[in-house]
Amino acid sequence: MFLSSLLEPIKTAAKQAGDRLWQLYQSGDYQQATKDDQSPVTTADLAANDIIMQHLQALTPDIPIISEEVQLLPLAKRQHWPRYWLIDPMDGTQEFVARSGDFAVSIALVEHGWPALGVIYWPKEQVLYYATRGHGAFKQKGSKIRRIQVHQHQQPEPLRVAVSRRQAREPIEQLLPDGQQVEYIPLGSCSLKSCLVAEGGADCYVRLGPTGEWDTGAVHIIVEEAGGKILDSSFAPLSYNQRESLANPNFVVMGQAALPWPELIQPQ
Repeated sequence: MFLSSLLEPIKTAAKQAGDRLWQLYQSGDYQQATKDDQSPVTTADLAANDIIMQHLQALTPDIPIISEEVQLLPLAKRQHWPRYWLIDPMDGTQEFVARSGDFAVSIALVEHGWPALGVIYWPKEQVLYYATRGHGAFKQKGSKIRRIQVHQHQQPEPLRVAVSRRQAREPIEQLLPDGQQVEYIPLGSCSLKSCLVAEGGADCYVRLGPTGEWDTGAVHIIVEEAGGKILDSSFAPLSYNQRESLANPNFVVMGQAALPWPELIQPQ
C-alpha cells in the first residue's frame, strides 16, 4: 500500500522534471560544465534536480535522498537507512548536449538495500516506464498504459543487444562467443537501453564503463518486474548503499532469465 500510494506522485515529479529538461533542451538556454570525474553537467541537470527534490521533500520529508547532483554523505551516516530515494535528474547528459534527445529522468525508492519502486520518464517521447515490487512493470504514453515483459528469445534468432550511440562496440563484441548472430540496437542513456530490454525491444544491454547506483536503481526494479535481471559482469548481484562510493561495476541487463547468459556473454 505504501509503494502504490507513492507511485502517482513520483510519476508526476518525473514528468515535471523531464518537461523542464525538454523546455531547456529546445530553447538551448543552459550552460555546461565538467565535474571532477570529467563527466558533463548542465544547468538543466540542476534545474531538474531542484524540481524532484522539492517534490520528494514535500511528499516524504522523513525519507533521505541520494542524488547524482547532491554531495554524497559519508557511508557512516547513510548505511543504516531503511529506505531512501535514489535519483538521477538527467540520465544521459551527453545525449542532451549531443542533441539526440535520448535522455531521461530516473527516480527510485530503495528499501532495505534493494530497489522497490522505479520511475523513468523520457521527455522526447513523453513516455513513462515504472514498476513497484511485486506488481509488474508498465509503459505509459498519455492515457495508454500497457504491461511490459522481456522478449522470449528463441534460437536461432539473433541476439539483440542494446548499445550506446557514443561508445565503441569492439569491447562488447569481444564478450560474445564466436559465431553468435547479433543485431545491435543503438540508443542513448543507460536507463533507456535498460527499459528497451524490459519491454522486449532488445535481449540484453552490456554496460562497460563508469556508472553510478542512480543509473541502475529505477531500471533495476523495472527490469526485474518485467522478467529480467541486472547483474554485474561476473553475474553477481549489484549492491546499493554499501560502500563509500556509489560507483557501479560493469553490468549486464538481461532479458529472458532462462537463457544461458554465461555462455552468451563471457566476462573477461
